Amino acid sequence: MNTPEQLTDELIRLAFAEDIGDGDHTTLSCIPSAARGKNRLLVKEDGILAGVDMAHRIFRHFDPELQMDIFLIDGTEVKAGDIAFTVEGRIQSLLQTERLVLNVMQRMSGIATTTRRYVKQLEGTHTQVLDTRKTTPGMRIMEKEAVRIGGGGNHRIGLFDMILLKDNHVDFAGGIEQAITRARSYLKEKGKDLKIEIEVRTFDELEEALRTGGIDRIMLDNFNVADTREAVRRVAGRYEIESSGGITFDTLRDYAGCGVDYISVGALTHSVKSLDMSLKAVH
Repeated sequence: MNTPEQLTDELIRLAFAEDIGDGDHTTLSCIPSAARGKNRLLVKEDGILAGVDMAHRIFRHFDPELQMDIFLIDGTEVKAGDIAFTVEGRIQSLLQTERLVLNVMQRMSGIATTTRRYVKQLEGTHTQVLDTRKTTPGMRIMEKEAVRIGGGGNHRIGLFDMILLKDNHVDFAGGIEQAITRARSYLKEKGKDLKIEIEVRTFDELEEALRTGGIDRIMLDNFNVADTREAVRRVAGRYEIESSGGITFDTLRDYAGCGVDYISVGALTHSVKSLDMSLKAVH
């Protein structure tokens, strides 16, 4: 199985292949190969900075001789006009890396900024906001890192690091009990130590999950606030509880007030506005 580092390297490689193809003919045609220069990353909008470490990785991947001077680190609360870093070296390299670095940093900073808003909304509660698998294909590692930078938590990286029995799994398996029992047998057979989470849609499914046991977390799918409060009462601390589905920024704190441990929010990654930045030459 590929590590997160290997997946990130592969994404960077594919991104350059997509953008540069058989050569950046604009740059190659008008910039001498020996010419040197410097760019600076200018923040043009207030928010949370994310992607500086990733930018360093992109520069190093493309041209190890590029040199960064970093002034602001990931997780910093930034204002329009702030300079995050400068990068110096061959101008051809600066021009060919500019768009990928901006795409990654603007996207990651937008996610981190949105996540920080949700985290602040939950201050004073014991509830943590989590991301989901609703990520841009191929960019999941970067996007989930941005959630962490913003102060949120990662639900799971993919289908391999946790068992989450969702509604379709339950329906295809024939019910809550069957799904849980088969999952436990599978883990024992394969010698794997993974947490099991079960999604429930009704109080009947919740009661069946509680009777069956052998799980680590219960996800309340599309429960309203009153029903969530009752579900927390019924679980009574036996398992972790996660709320998911139909929860907005405005209702976030109401659900946290019910006593759930986690609230998963797809909007952290699937409908985020990128933070405005530029990467321009220093004259």
